[in-house]
Amino acid sequence: MIYLDNCATTKPRREVVELIIESLEEDFSNPSSLHSFGHRTEKKLEKSRKIIADFLNINSKELYFTSGGTESNNIFINGAVIKNKQIGNKIITTKLEHPAVGEVFKNLEKSGYEVVYLSSDESGKVDLNQLQNEMNENVSLVSIMHVNNELGTINEIKKASEIIKFANRNTFFHVDGVQAFGKIPVNLKELGVDGYSISGHKIHGPKGIGALYIKKGIQFYPLFFGGNQEKGIRSGTENTPGIFGFGKAVEILNNSFLAEDELKGKLRSQIIKILDRDFTDFVVNTPLDNSPNSILNVSFLQTKGEVILHYLEQDEIYISTTSACSSNSKTESNLEKLGKSSEICNGSIRICLSYENTMEDIEKFMDRLHFAVDDIRKITMRKR
Repeated sequence: MIYLDNCATTKPRREVVELIIESLEEDFSNPSSLHSFGHRTEKKLEKSRKIIADFLNINSKELYFTSGGTESNNIFINGAVIKNKQIGNKIITTKLEHPAVGEVFKNLEKSGYEVVYLSSDESGKVDLNQLQNEMNENVSLVSIMHVNNELGTINEIKKASEIIKFANRNTFFHVDGVQAFGKIPVNLKELGVDGYSISGHKIHGPKGIGALYIKKGIQFYPLFFGGNQEKGIRSGTENTPGIFGFGKAVEILNNSFLAEDELKGKLRSQIIKILDRDFTDFVVNTPLDNSPNSILNVSFLQTKGEVILHYLEQDEIYISTTSACSSNSKTESNLEKLGKSSEICNGSIRICLSYENTMEDIEKFMDRLHFAVDDIRKITMRKR
């Protein structure tokens, strides 16, 4: 099997799986329990929290565990608009957000909030001039993704933060960092954001676990109530196996990031080299000088990305055509929102690399991709 859909989810590292199994068998106590068994589990939970917080360059007291990126986004966005209700009902996001943010804003819009959707350039980078023009004393929240989940485009988060805080220091700035975390260096103190969402299953950790950074001093009205876990931000017995696995994945990532990122860069460069050498009529949609090494979105003209996907899966090669989280809906792709032609949109595929991929994988993948593209084009031409 050649798995090239690592933006949708990743295979958990073996060390992560082993630690989760161990925790299910040996550290199954409730961390809220008063006995020593509970205290032991709580101590391990806090160790995981510190590992992740250190990786983000924040205080561990600013990190809250959630069930994943979607919940993290919902907690901050909904909490922010309630907290800043007295400021105004104008909120800002972008046209290219993942549904975990975009759908929240649509719901708020239906509730009466004035929502401004920022445009992006042809590469998918958000228009900061428009952001600057839209900022005023009535803006309660801005939410911008760090890395585009379909194209890989990196947004200028630090610059956006400076624009927002200069215009209105009371405006909350939230960033969906799910596709950035583990793919590019993230220093939250330098970025100057108020909230940042991350997820475990995107970095070779378990599914069902994520985290939310909330800057010190910010207190939100919780989405739901219960036992007051996570300081009331996210009540409910903690998913300790998931948290331990998340912490282990980050611990390994911290030690291996540079080497693994270099490998992904070489693999992506090889894909580009073969495309230029052997393929015709294709468009690289990912800005190669402003994206993680692991992401590549390419369109093949006179083809359909979904058909390419099904060709490749016959050889157990797995790619994606759009955001896997929204592929079951009829929402527009980022390429459509950017005004690209239907041929570019329909012919696009997304390749997302991991540390497990090899040059042999890439050679085989590109060989089968070449066959698929050629065969689809021949069939298409015969039908005309």
